[in-house]
Amino acid sequence: MLMTEDERAIRQLVDTWMAASKEGDLETVLSLMTKDAIFMVPGQEPFGKQVFAEASKGMIGVQMEGTCEIVELQVLGEWAFIRNRIDMTATSPNGESIRRSGYTLTLLRKEADGRWRLARDANLLTRRD
Repeated sequence: MLMTEDERAIRQLVDTWMAASKEGDLETVLSLMTKDAIFMVPGQEPFGKQVFAEASKGMIGVQMEGTCEIVELQVLGEWAFIRNRIDMTATSPNGESIRRSGYTLTLLRKEADGRWRLARDANLLTRRD
């Protein structure tokens, strides 16, 4: 099946996000979000980009490894959604590892500059021991 330019751009966004997360490059990750991005995770109230950034700054020194498989991608005009299967491990500087895996449902919006960015994300990853 032939992939559209928008689908390629969205897949590149996911690849860039994963690579930047592994490198601890928070600025790149933040650049992939809309200003009004909202995140939803189990057990917490939805939170925005600023809270995401603050939480990420608290993870300095944590090594992230993982994979992300796009299970479904649909472009609907200036909006798109992706359903991902993620498997990731976070290892603290003391060597303790936490593995999480599961699905996310992400809404992306094509902004005025023509770039796709994450606008909403429902992260359903659970801890795997």
